Amino acid sequence: MAEVAIVASAFGAGSIWRDGHAAWFGATKAAGAFAFEVRRELMHDADAQPEALRALGTALAGAGLWSVWSTPDTLYADDGALNEAELRLAVECGRALGARFVKLQLGSFAGEAHVARLAAILEEIGVKGAKQAEPNAPRVVVENGQLEQGGKLAQFTALFRALRAGDEASLIGMTFDIGNWQWTGEAPLMAAVALAPYVEYIHCKAVEGEGARRFACAPAADDPLCRAALARLPSNVPRGIEFPFDEQRVQEDAARYVTWLASA
Repeated sequence: MAEVAIVASAFGAGSIWRDGHAAWFGATKAAGAFAFEVRRELMHDADAQPEALRALGTALAGAGLWSVWSTPDTLYADDGALNEAELRLAVECGRALGARFVKLQLGSFAGEAHVARLAAILEEIGVKGAKQAEPNAPRVVVENGQLEQGGKLAQFTALFRALRAGDEASLIGMTFDIGNWQWTGEAPLMAAVALAPYVEYIHCKAVEGEGARRFACAPAADDPLCRAALARLPSNVPRGIEFPFDEQRVQEDAARYVTWLASA
C-alpha cells in the first residue's frame, strides 16, 4: 500500500484561500492520507514567511501528517540559466515547514552547463541527496508541468542524463504528474517507462477537455491510463491526489480516493 498525500487544491482553490491550508489538515488525516501538499500559489505573502511556515509545520505534525512544499517557481529560467535565488528560497521555505519534499517546476533546462552549479548550491544548503546533507533535510524534486518548457520528456531525460554524467545521479528526484503530460502532447506511459528510475513522488489525476481547455478531474475506478502509469512507476513512492473533490461530499470523496489510490 502506497502512502497517499492530498494536494491542497483538491479541496478547492477558493476554499484554501478562504480558510487557509491548516483548516484541511483534519479532513486529510480523517480520510486516511499520510501527507498534505502545501501550495505556495494558494498563500498570501505573509503566510509564506518562515515564522508562519514553522507554525504551519507544527500544525501538520500535530495532525500526524508529513508535508510537501510546492512552488510554481522553476529550477531553470527562460534563458536556460539556473534559478539560484528561487531554488534557495524554495528550500528555505520547505525547511521552515519541515517538508519531506520541496517541489519546483523544471522550467527551461536545455543542457549540461549548469549541473555542476546545481550540485554546488545543493551541497551548500545541505539538502537530502547532497554529499553533506543536513539532518531532516528536504529532498528537491522537479515536476513535469503543463507548459512546453518544463513539460517535455526530452528535457527530463536530458536532465537526468546530465546528472549521471556529472556523477550527481541522485542529487534531485522527480515528481511525475500523470495528467500533465497530456497538456504538452507527450505519451504518459512512454514517459513513465523512461523516467521511472528517478520518480520519488507521483501526482495522480485524469484530464478532460481538449487543447488549452483541459482540466483535471477524478480518475474513474478503472481508469486505464492511471492504472497503467502507476504499474510502470515505482510502487514504493508516495502518490498525491491532485484532482478536485466533489464540493457536496468532500470528506466522502477524500476517503474514497485515498483508499483507491493507495492500492491502485
